[in-house]
Amino acid sequence: MRLKIIGGSSHRDFTKKICAHLGIEETKANSFTFSNNNRFFTIDEPVRGDDVFVVQTQTRSVDADVMELLIIIRTLRDASADRITAVMPYLPYARSDKKDQPRVCITARLIADLLQTAGANRALVMEMHSQQIQGFFSIPCDQLLAAPDVIQYLKTNWNLENYVVVAGDAGAAKMIKRYADGLNMPVAMMDKRRLGNDESVVIKGVMGDVKGKKALIIDDETLSGRTLIEDAKFLLETAGAISVDSCFIHANLGEGAAERLNASPIQKFITTDTIPSSHFNLRNLEVVPVSHRFAEMIKRIHNNESVKSLNDIT
Repeated sequence: MRLKIIGGSSHRDFTKKICAHLGIEETKANSFTFSNNNRFFTIDEPVRGDDVFVVQTQTRSVDADVMELLIIIRTLRDASADRITAVMPYLPYARSDKKDQPRVCITARLIADLLQTAGANRALVMEMHSQQIQGFFSIPCDQLLAAPDVIQYLKTNWNLENYVVVAGDAGAAKMIKRYADGLNMPVAMMDKRRLGNDESVVIKGVMGDVKGKKALIIDDETLSGRTLIEDAKFLLETAGAISVDSCFIHANLGEGAAERLNASPIQKFITTDTIPSSHFNLRNLEVVPVSHRFAEMIKRIHNNESVKSLNDIT
């Protein structure tokens, strides 16, 4: 099978970087919307019998991004592609991963079902919001972790003396173990309570010693920025930290989030390029590229090689 890469319109630069790492040209295709907002997509070269990877992330036009991805996958299936892999640096609706209220949709499961129905044979995602999401897929689903790249970046570019790694809540506690081990740092965890669906939180305390230390809050994503800001205020004003920086893997920022974070006491922000940063402007932002590891994962999947070591921390 020939290897083919097709990118949706959500993050064209990311697709170009993957193709550059692999040393191949992106498959020619055309996607646009009519005046009634209906999407049209066409592949401009044969894909019959090919191994095709479709790259599409989430932006603020999340529903349009999802629909375009499904249309591309269905087009490839109808064009007789041999295998179709949905490559999602960020999985849409990943935060809707459980039925924590009566009569709500587990939308992350719905996305998994839609991808399979459209014709995807497998999926590739970076840093899912929770581990159970991988079980929502009835097709093979590989997860890439950002920790190896972020840890290497921090070791190379930051002075990590007197830092403590802080989990934004109990859900992030397991995630930050990799960072604490890889960076050889102590750990603390915020005691956070979320109130309803309005994205507001109350910080009850912090477990661990942060007094006189520099705090690095690590989480998989941030939406409104309110939790990060409340965490930072508590760490500085109540727990005795001397500074706060923040690392979130996916910059899934909603309207007004960048403005709130820029006005916060958080000094530096670090994220990856799974979501394009062109639609927001964060001060002191450092972006860790991860397209090279997506390219390596795609190459190994195409060649039927083991992918386990790609999540190892060296």
